[in-house]
Amino acid sequence: MDKLLTGKVAVVTGAAGAIGYGICEVLLENGATLVATDLAGEKLDAFAKDLDALAPGQSMGLQMDVTSPDGVGSALDQVYAKYDRLDIVVHNAGIAYVAKIVEMDVERFQLLEKVNVDGTLVVLKEAGKRMIEKDAGGDIVIMSTKNVPSPSAGFGAYSATKAACHQLGRIASVEFAPHNIRVNMVAPDAVFSEGKYKSGLWDLVGQDRMKSRGMTETELHEYYRQRNLLKASVTGRHVGNAVLYFVSRQSPTTGATIPVDGGLPDATPR
Repeated sequence: MDKLLTGKVAVVTGAAGAIGYGICEVLLENGATLVATDLAGEKLDAFAKDLDALAPGQSMGLQMDVTSPDGVGSALDQVYAKYDRLDIVVHNAGIAYVAKIVEMDVERFQLLEKVNVDGTLVVLKEAGKRMIEKDAGGDIVIMSTKNVPSPSAGFGAYSATKAACHQLGRIASVEFAPHNIRVNMVAPDAVFSEGKYKSGLWDLVGQDRMKSRGMTETELHEYYRQRNLLKASVTGRHVGNAVLYFVSRQSPTTGATIPVDGGLPDATPR
């Protein structure tokens, strides 16, 4: 019996981290041929080897800087040249910066704009353009965050730029729908690690969060678990399962968001 994604080719951006690994693992287990993309370097090389060990011959690593239109276009062209199709794009690349508004460094904020906002636009534009030209439909999933409906103090730069990322996804869902291309969002709360892979986001902001709350890493993990209704520790695999729901087309859905946060009362729209 075929798996849900047998015959599908998927690209994951910003793959070489905790959420990326969880997503890649779920896609591979469900039969997808996977292209894991990230910035060039030893981290991507090691990540690609781990994926190949998980599902031999079913994946490859590929350099991609999401802020470069030429780079993204070239990477996607390589995917089409190798596999003659592209069915799924999961846009997971992003960075964070913690600072209160009155203390915020404008250049750091602008870097987040470049990666989180410009990067989302570039991926949507380059992937969407090629999917439309091929006239074969497709699925795009944008990695949003619980910080869009429920931002936290000190996360102004991250929350604002991810909100723009989220809104671009919603607009793309409207523009791409006539071409049978669905665009949906997944909005997780903090994911600290998945297996041996640490979250890149928490490498950047974890120490600040621990310091601001006077907590150890273990205590901070427990704080995040206790604040949601289900008392759940959110994992990269949980995020991957939400992605799978969308890209396996189990319902006629586009422009939607699945929260993966254990249930946060303050994330309810008001």
